[in-house]
Amino acid sequence: MSWTERSAGLLVAAAMVMSVAACTADSGGGGASCVNRYTYQDSSYRDVANVEFTPGKKLGVATKPPCEDTGGQDKSEEPDTTETAYEVDGISPKVAIAIGDTPKTATFFSVYSGSELPPEVQRLIDGS
Repeated sequence: MSWTERSAGLLVAAAMVMSVAACTADSGGGGASCVNRYTYQDSSYRDVANVEFTPGKKLGVATKPPCEDTGGQDKSEEPDTTETAYEVDGISPKVAIAIGDTPKTATFFSVYSGSELPPEVQRLIDGS
């Protein structure tokens, strides 16, 4: 393989990495714009995997804003979507909620402070 072919391959690989990064980091560099996130009562929640929880009573409607992976270049009017929000037994809705069509199909969502999970959520993950 010639030097030119290797260089072209590296450029293609770099372009692929850049396109993936554009969809996962916002322009501020501190958070993700395409992550599975919702807002409920003026708080923002992100999904958390591998959490065993018990959904509680129905709280209301959570709103999922459109993905902002274009850096403001494409101002298409993609509408917000909504899902039902449920309590998570043992945790305040100000910290965590479950979101889905039914309590059985709901996914666990938590507020974040930077990249840190609230202690209540971490304890739930750890099984304490």
